[in-house]
Amino acid sequence: MRGAVLGLGGIARQSHLPAFRALAGEGAGLDVVAAVDPRFAGQRVEGLPVVATVDDLHSLGPIDFIDICTPTASHLELVLWGLARGYHVICEKPVALTAQEAARVVAAARAARRVVMPCHQHRYNPAWRQLRSWLEAGAIGAWHLAQFEVHRPAADPGAMGTPVPWRGQATDSRGGVLLDHGTHLLYQLLDVGGRPQAVQAWTGRLRHRDYDVEDTAEVIVDFGGRLAQLFLTWAGAVRENRIRFVGERGQAEWRGGTLRLVSGGETDELDFTAQLDKASYSGWFAHLFRDFAAAVRAQDGAAGLADLSSVAEVLALAYRSAAEGRRLSLAAAP
Repeated sequence: MRGAVLGLGGIARQSHLPAFRALAGEGAGLDVVAAVDPRFAGQRVEGLPVVATVDDLHSLGPIDFIDICTPTASHLELVLWGLARGYHVICEKPVALTAQEAARVVAAARAARRVVMPCHQHRYNPAWRQLRSWLEAGAIGAWHLAQFEVHRPAADPGAMGTPVPWRGQATDSRGGVLLDHGTHLLYQLLDVGGRPQAVQAWTGRLRHRDYDVEDTAEVIVDFGGRLAQLFLTWAGAVRENRIRFVGERGQAEWRGGTLRLVSGGETDELDFTAQLDKASYSGWFAHLFRDFAAAVRAQDGAAGLADLSSVAEVLALAYRSAAEGRRLSLAAAP
């Protein structure tokens, strides 16, 4: 399949394109042949011819899929545009921010009989996969408490070089740290917790007054007998990550590059520092792109659509909870 990357910012050049190049030698069937970015129109970037707009793609030969690496505010429009033209779609997170937006994507994908794959690449993070394997093997018994913490001094500056990062501007980002990094935490949590019953959230700006989106968020996710606490901030002093699950027989924790399992009076500690270096991120995307290729071959995009829909549902409820200052229940599952 011939593909085009839309947007040549940091995520495209540092992770997506290296992942596609790595897959080229495997015969995965994905060949990126073009890019769209008005800043580089008429040039070759990373060996790819670049056109100014998506409507210029036709000049570069047949295209089977698009890979959307543009700021969040353009995601929904570009996904629907691609599906209307018969393209399969890979899209940076989040694809949709509400259940209504997700429903539009689902309807368009089904009508076009095309696959939409959200970039939920942290699912392939080796440290997360190890922690999840402990949970699924029952190493700590049934878990009842989960805590996720992400600290950053500021939003990722991106490649635009603007005084305020695009992630801090609502016109480009549509939301702050809850949307940007919280999306990753939500699909990881939903993978191991299932569909929650209720959500309560708070958002605010603690440090970055030049942003017009939240730089800090806290979300309590109630699964009924199990609780998860998510805390995310762009107002931290240093870069830190921590995930901890507490169960009836111990706890599993990921802090920095170290994973620690405490169970049955014994402690097992694993060092994932090397696997979590930014240079390794393209490997996570390579796993995701393999799954995308497999879904296209199988003509089955149900998993990707369910994935983006479940995240959109909880994201929207969290923002609504923060705005209304109260706990909100999820609607009954259809």
